[in-house]
Amino acid sequence: MTKQMIIGMHLGNGYGNLLGAWRASSLDPTSYTSFDAKIRHAKAAERGKLQFLFLPDGPTHVGDIANEPPNFNLDVMVTLAAVARDTTRIGLVATGSTTFNEPFNLARQFKALDVLSHGRIGWNAVTSSGEDVAANYGVRLPSSADRYGRAHETVQLVQALWGSWGKNAWIHDQASGRFADAGRIAPINMGGTYVASRGPLYIPPSEQGQPVVFHAGGSPNAHAFAGRYANAVIGAAFTIDDARVQRDAFRATAERAGRDPDEIKFFAGLMTTIASDRRAALDRRIGLSERIFPQRAAYLGQMLGIRIDPARLDEPLSLEQLAKARPSPADPRSAYALKIAREGWSLRDVLAHGVIDYHPVIVGPAVEAADHMQQWFEAGVVDGFWVSPDVYENGVDAFVDGVVPILQHRGLFHRDYDGTTLRDHLGAPAQYGIDPRIPR
Repeated sequence: MTKQMIIGMHLGNGYGNLLGAWRASSLDPTSYTSFDAKIRHAKAAERGKLQFLFLPDGPTHVGDIANEPPNFNLDVMVTLAAVARDTTRIGLVATGSTTFNEPFNLARQFKALDVLSHGRIGWNAVTSSGEDVAANYGVRLPSSADRYGRAHETVQLVQALWGSWGKNAWIHDQASGRFADAGRIAPINMGGTYVASRGPLYIPPSEQGQPVVFHAGGSPNAHAFAGRYANAVIGAAFTIDDARVQRDAFRATAERAGRDPDEIKFFAGLMTTIASDRRAALDRRIGLSERIFPQRAAYLGQMLGIRIDPARLDEPLSLEQLAKARPSPADPRSAYALKIAREGWSLRDVLAHGVIDYHPVIVGPAVEAADHMQQWFEAGVVDGFWVSPDVYENGVDAFVDGVVPILQHRGLFHRDYDGTTLRDHLGAPAQYGIDPRIPR
């Protein structure tokens, strides 16, 4: 059978990933606190047979809260629990910081959710990187070396705790009165420079044994960390060449750690505004987010090395500006931004194309998203994508009803789930406890 892509969906603050999404007339402006809304969006993604939902987290808010909501869920663990009860097949992945959480708490929360969801949970293990986050915990952000040193110890400790309840330890024999085989539930007594735990964890295995480890990051430390422990990586790539470099780096570190590089899946981000045509999609984005266009115009000028007047958003860049413009070698988005500007769009429309968003943006018909995904997938630079719709309330449906059938027709995406667990959906190998191939 031809290899098929894996697709995840971003599930965030209840509104969407476009600035101004909360003002869309299609949604309830109180969706930020509505778990019913999040369940509705999750069920739409499951209807499309997407393999997982991805919930980033950064327990802080730094931004324009007078005009924009925080980016994240109220609490990712509570959200996963709510969504798990109303879905049956889609995988559920949430971020948990290794810097600001104790390993025992992470182990208990994620494994309990894995049992609740019948084996559909993934842990996006990250180190956190902002002083604003650290300030919420009353500390300064540790160095990168210390953050990743703690992260390595934390993942090993969490996985040891997950495996501390033996696979066949739960007997629950009412007739004999034997609840569990105590000899198969043992303390781990592990400790290192940063963290320690006695254990054991008092939670039996789920249908997939234990949660799947994800990672999101692109530094050399992130490559080494993910290469040892992760079965999936959430990346940020703006070009095919960029994606190839990132995917190869993760696969190389996995191989150096003694793993099969195919065990680590690389997912590139994709932001979508799906509409009947390009003009309708641009107008949708302009209507919701043009408030920030003046400041983005100034940033676009820096990217291209030219002066842009934010008061002239309705005009295209002049021939003189286009002749002087040069893509910034420090910003991989700039070449695409210049390409769109050279097509003659107004500055407002150039910005509405999402040229300075943090992932590639598809603005237009569903087939354009399908074409982008097919091109990257067939180039062998990704194993799939994690998709961020502009507005959840109808953006998830637009992707599921528009893009998914095209990919299925082309044989690039499955028509139904083959398995029941997240490990099944990813093709991740069975694991219970610490991977014996990884030195402690």
